[in-house]
Amino acid sequence: MNVSEAIRTKRAIRKFEDKPLPEDVIQAILNAGRRSQSSKNEQAWQFIAIRDRSILAALSRCGTFAGHLAGAALGVAILTPDPTDKFQTMFDAGQAAAFMQLAAWELGVGSVPASIYEAEKAREILGFPPEWHLRIALSFGYPLEEEKLTAAPKKGGRRSLQEIVHWDRW
Repeated sequence: MNVSEAIRTKRAIRKFEDKPLPEDVIQAILNAGRRSQSSKNEQAWQFIAIRDRSILAALSRCGTFAGHLAGAALGVAILTPDPTDKFQTMFDAGQAAAFMQLAAWELGVGSVPASIYEAEKAREILGFPPEWHLRIALSFGYPLEEEKLTAAPKKGGRRSLQEIVHWDRW
């Protein structure tokens, strides 16, 4: 699968098989995040890779729509410095998330991000130090509905380029 195909076919997967991911798959996903671009190459992130189902279940209660974490084979909490200090911080975290999700998709692994709204509750669960912040976690696993891996893009699901691109000026 090439990058264009991965981008075109990527789907949000929220329901996963009850099946662990092999260690080499986990390493490939995490390495993709590590290799993502960052502002001034600061690489201002830390990842907490979570396989423990009880921790994933607890973290799933830290966001309004984060329930999918409870069923994931792997959760990745993307920690950053205080996102209010530098606007690039969340952009960089987003790039790490996107790289991990595309690498996973190429390997037949589904994923979806979760917004973490109860940050201090998440800190208690995961035990990370006060200088780090958690706003995004990712769920990874083999799709419960395997056909999602090959489903055609939804018709009309995305606006056309003509609707969103302005050339040279607005």
